[in-house]
Formats: sequence, C-alpha cells, structure tokens
Amino acid sequence: MNDAAPAPTPAPAPRRRARVRAPELIGKGGWLNTGGKDLTLADLRGKCVVVDFWTFCCINCLHVLDELRELEEKHRDTVVIIGVHSPKFVHEADHAAVVDAVERYEVHHPVLDDPELATWKQYAVRAWPTLVVIDPEGYVVAQHAGEGHAHAIERLVEELEAEHEAKGTLRRGDGPYVAPEPVATDLRFPGKAVLLANGNLLVSDSTRHQLVELAPDGESVVRRIGSGERGFGPDAFSEPQGLALLPDGRVVVADTVNHALRVFDPATGAVETVAGTGRQWWQGSPTSGPALEVDLSSPWDVAWWQGQVWIAMAGVHQLWTWDPEAGTVRVAAGTTNEGLVDGPAAEAWFAQPSGLSAAGDRLWIADSETSSLRYAEPDGEGGYAIRSAVGTGLFDFGHRDGDAAQALLQHPLGVTALPDGSVAVCDTYNHALRRFDPATGQVTTLATDLREPSDAVLVGEDIVVVESARHRLTRLRLPEEAVRVDAVAHRTQRAATEVAPGTLRLDVVFQAPAGQKLDTRYGPSTRLLVSSTPPELLAEGEGPGSDLFRELVLNPEVTEGVLHVSAMAASCDDDPANEYPACHVHQQDWGVPVRVVADGAVRLPLVLAGLDA
Repeated sequence: MNDAAPAPTPAPAPRRRARVRAPELIGKGGWLNTGGKDLTLADLRGKCVVVDFWTFCCINCLHVLDELRELEEKHRDTVVIIGVHSPKFVHEADHAAVVDAVERYEVHHPVLDDPELATWKQYAVRAWPTLVVIDPEGYVVAQHAGEGHAHAIERLVEELEAEHEAKGTLRRGDGPYVAPEPVATDLRFPGKAVLLANGNLLVSDSTRHQLVELAPDGESVVRRIGSGERGFGPDAFSEPQGLALLPDGRVVVADTVNHALRVFDPATGAVETVAGTGRQWWQGSPTSGPALEVDLSSPWDVAWWQGQVWIAMAGVHQLWTWDPEAGTVRVAAGTTNEGLVDGPAAEAWFAQPSGLSAAGDRLWIADSETSSLRYAEPDGEGGYAIRSAVGTGLFDFGHRDGDAAQALLQHPLGVTALPDGSVAVCDTYNHALRRFDPATGQVTTLATDLREPSDAVLVGEDIVVVESARHRLTRLRLPEEAVRVDAVAHRTQRAATEVAPGTLRLDVVFQAPAGQKLDTRYGPSTRLLVSSTPPELLAEGEGPGSDLFRELVLNPEVTEGVLHVSAMAASCDDDPANEYPACHVHQQDWGVPVRVVADGAVRLPLVLAGLDA
C-alpha cells in the first residue's frame, strides 16, 4: 500500500472558442417575469445565459420551450434563460398577448418583449427559434437554430461552468426570474371543446393540463379530468388541445405536449393512451405502424372522418390518421416541409395545421402559419387531394372579407362545419369569427371582439366559441348578416435579406457539439432541401441533397420572394469504445424573405449550430 498522495489530474484545457461581445438586450415592450425590473447584460454577468428568440405562434418555438425545461431546472444556480419574444404576426406585437402567451406556455424565466425586432436584428437572427449562448463574461460563444439542441447546450454549459469556476468568473445563486401572481378562473387558456351526448360540453383546459366538463350553460363545472399537473399517466395530461367524439361516445384527445392521443370515456371517467410513445417524432423515425410504437409530434386537433381519426400534426406540418380498429397510425398528407402547396396528399405542404372539421366528403383544415383555410377530399382514385379555399402563404395575412381569392385571415386555429355547407373559422389573431361559403366563394365576418378564439362548437342554433385568452366559452346566435369590418392587409415585418442577382452561395453552418461527430455509419448524416416561392425565383439549386451548402442561381426576372431551406444533421458520441453511442438530430426550416438588388449579398449563411466564421 502506497500512502503517498497521487498527483492531481490536471483539468482539461478549455476549448478555444470564437468570442463576440454580446449586444445589449433591448425591446420596446419591456420585461416580463422579473418583478418589474429591467435587465441588462451587466445584471447577468457571471451567469451562463441562453437567449431564446421565439414567437408564440411557432410550434418549433414551443418545442424548444419544452426542451429547455430540464436544463433550466438542472442548472438553475448557474444558467439564466432569457426569452426574447420576436413577433411574426401583428397580433404577436401586442404586449397583452405576449403576457398571455408567457402564462399560457408556462414560461418560467425572464422574457423581453421586442415588438420591433430590435434585439433580433442586433443578433442577426434569421429563424424562429434561435438560441444564443453567452458566457459569464458577456461573450457570444454559440448559436443554434431550430430544435434538438438541448443536449449540445447542456454540454457547453458544463464546459463553461468548469472554465469560469476555475477563473473565478462564475456567479452561483438564484437568477432574476420572479413568478407572476396566479389568477383564479375556472378555465385557463382553454383550447378546444366538444359537445357530449348528455348535452354537456367537454373542454381542454390546456394551461392547467386538464379536461373540464361543463354543464350546458357553458359555465358550471361538472367535473375535472386529470390531476392538473403536467404529466403522462392515467391521471395526467400535458397541454391537451383537440377533442373529437368517436362513434361509441368516447372522446379522443390530442395530448399535445405529450405527443400522444388519449381516449377519455365519459361513462367511466377512464383515460387510456391509444397512440404515441410520449416522445417527439424526428426525421427518420417511422411514419406508420402500431399506434403505441410510433412517435408523434404535437398533435393539435382531431376529427372523425372517413372511418378514422384524422390528426392535425402541427409539429411536423402534416395530417396523420389513427385507425382504432387496426390500432395503427400513418401519415396521410404532407411532406414535413412548411408552406402552402396544394395537390396530391403526399406532395402537399402545410404549416402547423391546428383545426379540423369533417363535413361529408370534405375535411376542413385551419392551417395556422399560412393563415389559410384548406380542405382534404377524396381524389376519386383511392387517395386524397389537398386544396386551399382562403390564404396564399406564410407571410401574407390580415382581415379582409370578400372574394376568397383575395380574402385574408390571421393565424386561424379552429374551423367548424355549419349546417348550410359553409364553415366558420376561428380567426384567432384577428379576434374574430369568420365564415367561408363554398357556394359563393365569399368570406364574411360573423363576430368580432373575441379574445383569441381557438375553437367553436354548434349547440342547437347557437355557436359556442372557445375564447382562449378570456378563459371562457361564449355563446353566440349565428347571425343572419355579416359584420362590417374595415379591410386591413399585413405582411410580416421581418426585413427581407438583400441578395445579388445571379449566383448565391447558401451555407448552412453546423458544428457538432463537443464530444460528438457526424453520424455517417448508415450514409450521409446531413440533409438539405431548398425550394422557393414563387418557384420561378430559383433558376438552379432547388431540390434535395446531402451537402449543407448549395450554389443557387436566382432568376434575374424575379425581384423578390422567399427561399425555403430545410436542414438536418445527425451527430453521435465520438467514442470508438461505445458500441451504442447516443445520437441526436438537429433540424430547422427557414423561410427567408429575399429581395434581389444589384449590391446585395452573394452568400447566405444560415446557422444550424455553432458560429459563422
């Protein structure tokens, strides 16, 4: 036995990183969750800061909020997450709406309301969501766009903790988060509703992770289903949304943040899981199979149609189906690309489909991010076709009635088929109930002054609207005549990127996290898909490929449009001795508005992970 003390193992030398001084955090809307205090970067010195650029319409941003919860809890004495709310839609620039969203999605960290995108521009952000890591000395050390980066950020945080603990520049202790006072209401940001056979209304009480059965008056609580705590058990939900009656009287529930379908039996009160694993679907995962073995992604609404349950799979911009008899799920429409493209179901593009309503041979769809009303119908050849009734794309929205070809909506979340063959649309960000009549092709407004309506249910001759941001159901008599509304059209205030005509070099920047490498065991570990709106914008360079760079050629006759870029990279632990390394998928979709000008940029860098050198 040797009593001599062993020589200390030297600490590993910190990795050299590019360091850029972080710009100040500024926003006209001010700060939330700080007890009224305005924060500066100086206040955060000594902490590892993760700045999350998000907007509350964006499903990928909501996924990232969930990804960050574990990091936020595990490193609460060294890490401060700062949300910078950067709006896409006009409604999202309303400070009261941001306050609502912070509560609705249980954001438990400080949030800067930046309605004019001032901080977004300072950090040269190009996509929602984007995460920027600032070290304890106030330098930007990493940037990540999209989902799937929580593990990489945690690895970086652990490195920063060790490095700055050794330097004496790490400050442990509580962060600046101050919880707001809770508000007592029977419902809190309800999502969807359905009429039960007994005449009662069942409502998804999303922020309280419950279902609530209300008496026919829409106010008196009969019972609550679920513990009220976020979870995935027989007595727990996580931000449930869509509800649909099955032919046997049971109710299928889109348990959104659990990435699952549940079935509730009103007769017994029992809840069972019928589809999903509780894990989020990623590119490369199965898209069909036994329902309890296939991952789903943020199912937002459900409807019984054509003998199956159709699912608005908002998280991957698709429609799926669940067959209760066979016990299987499968993709029914959509490619996972985000946008508005009609045609055969397998080739269509959606953007966060969030509302469904079946009516005969049509399934109506509220496609929220394209501010559109769409529908699926049989194509006569055993398949389905997707068509658009109202809406033109990702960046055009507003409140305009009249002919459907020029009518505008703003991020609708709900759609309800009416007895006369028309459909009511919960035009969520316009705080309105709209109507589209297929017989005349006209769009009208039925009611205004609703607060973020997210669903509507027919009850006799009335329509009961879920006023999500007023935490209540509102009963309306379907009006004989439309409400007159002054027309208003909007485009996203996000500035277009000026690019030069001719060849444009597209670079998706990806640096594998520390201790990982690209996973090439089964072929290329990266994927790039490029397209444009209008399609004529790109003369060359559209389509799929495995390299994260592309030489694009812009059509000189098209002066503006949107480049759609989808990138994916898979990385695994770099340890030859580990037979089963942990692997992670990093992915992001960008819609980049561009304007072609003579002195524009000849290179377009999009950061997936790392820093652009």
